[in-house]
Amino acid sequence: MAIKLSLPSLLQNFLLVTTFVLLIENTDACLDRVDRTNIFPFETYDDHRKHDLDGAGDEEWGMVKRKGNQFVVGNQPFYVNGFNTYWLMILAVDQSTRGKVSEVLQQASSVGLTVCRTWAFNDGGWRALQKSPSVYDEEVFKALDFVVSEAKKYKIRLVLSLTNNWEGYGGKAQYVKWGKEAGLNLTSDDDFFSDPTVKGYYQAHIKTILTRVNTYTNITYKDDPTIFAWELMNEPRCLSDPSGNKLQAWIQEMAFYVKSIDPVHLLEIGTEGFYGLSTPDRQQVNPNTYAGQVGTDFIRNHQALGIDFASVHIYPDSWLSSATTESSLEFARTWMENHVDDSENLLGMPVVFGEFGVSTKNGKHNVTFRDAFIGMVYKTLLNSTRRGGSGGGSLLWQLFPEGTEYMDDGYAVVLTKSPTTASIISLQSRRLQIFNSRCDWKCHWSCRKRSIAMNDLVSHDEM
Repeated sequence: MAIKLSLPSLLQNFLLVTTFVLLIENTDACLDRVDRTNIFPFETYDDHRKHDLDGAGDEEWGMVKRKGNQFVVGNQPFYVNGFNTYWLMILAVDQSTRGKVSEVLQQASSVGLTVCRTWAFNDGGWRALQKSPSVYDEEVFKALDFVVSEAKKYKIRLVLSLTNNWEGYGGKAQYVKWGKEAGLNLTSDDDFFSDPTVKGYYQAHIKTILTRVNTYTNITYKDDPTIFAWELMNEPRCLSDPSGNKLQAWIQEMAFYVKSIDPVHLLEIGTEGFYGLSTPDRQQVNPNTYAGQVGTDFIRNHQALGIDFASVHIYPDSWLSSATTESSLEFARTWMENHVDDSENLLGMPVVFGEFGVSTKNGKHNVTFRDAFIGMVYKTLLNSTRRGGSGGGSLLWQLFPEGTEYMDDGYAVVLTKSPTTASIISLQSRRLQIFNSRCDWKCHWSCRKRSIAMNDLVSHDEM
C-alpha cells in the first residue's frame, strides 16, 4: 500500500528523525563519561533483573549461540565479561553457607558481570557429587540445581566444567582410582584419556549432568539457556603423550558424545592454550619449552568437530617466575593477541580467556599491579571487539564474597574490599553493554553506530 505525503510533511518528518538520531548518539557518547564514584552501576534494577547486557529480558532469555567468530543471543552480539567461582555447588549444600552463593552472584551482577565458570563435578571425597561411578548424592545435586537457578535470578550465565585435570575435587585421578578398585590394570592418571571403562565412567557423568532436571526450575540442564557452555575438563594435560595424540582422540570422542546428547549448547575444552607440534613456529609464543610438552595443542585441539570456541588461560606470575612486572604484562598482551589472531584466522571461532589473574600473596605483586593486569586484558579484548575480531571475552580468576577468604589461593578478588578493581570491572561491563545492545548481527560491524560507540569508548586511557 503506497502512502502519499506532501513536501512540507516530508521535510518536517526528516527534521524530527534527524533530531532523534542526534539525541541518541549524543546520549551514547556520554555513557563512558559517567561518575565513576559509583562502582556498582548495575545494582539499582529491581525484581532481580540486575542487567540486560545481552539485550534480553526474562521473556527473551535465549540460548547463547555462535555465528562465525562471535557469540550471539538472537541477532545481537554477546561479548563476555565474567568470572570464576569454582566452589558454588559445595557451599550451596549447607544452609549455613548457601547465602554466600547468592552474595557473590549479586555482587558480580552489580558490576555487570554476565558469565560465571564453576564446577559441575566433585568426584569422591568430601561432599562428593559423584560418590562412585554413576552413584550421586542427591543433596549435592540439589545444591547444583540451586546454583543454576540462582544464576538465572541474577542474569548470570554459567560455564559448567565437567571434571578436573588436577586432583582437586577428584578429577581424572579419582576416575583412575575407581578403575583400579574395579580391577583394571591402570598405571597412570593419564589412563583416564584412553581406558574404555574409565572413559565410560566419564561419559556416564556427562549424560547424568546434561539430562538432569533441575529441582528448582523443572528445566532439564541441556535445555536451560542459563548454561552458557559445557567444558570438558579444567586444564587438561596428558604428560605421558607429548605428541598430543592421546588427548586429541579423547577430545574428539567426548565432544561427539556431548553433542549427541545436547547439540544446542556451546562446548569448549578448557585448555590453557599452549601451542603444540601442529604449529612448531607458534611454540615460541608459549611461556616456556615445557608448555609445549604437556600433550596439548591449541590449534589442533580446537579443530575437533563439536568444539565451538577456544579456551585459553593467562598466568604470567606462575608461568614466568623470574619475569618483571613489565615483561609479565608484555607477555600476557602478546599471548592474547596471538590467540585472538589464530582463533580468527585459523580456527574461525571465538576465543574466551577462561582464567586470568595474578596472585597478591606471593610477595611479587600487589593490588596496583593486579589492576594494571586486568586493565591490560580488558583493553586487549576491546581492541579485538572494535574490529569484530575473535576476542569473545574473559573470566577473571576469581571472585569471592567477604567471609570466604579462608579458601583464597592468592587470586581472590573481594569486590567490596577492592574498589579500584571493581571500578575497572564495571567500566569494562559498561563498554561491552553498548556492544551487546547497539548492533545486531546484520550490521556485520560496518554500521556508523559501531564506529561512534567505539570512538567514545576506547578513546580514553582509564585502563
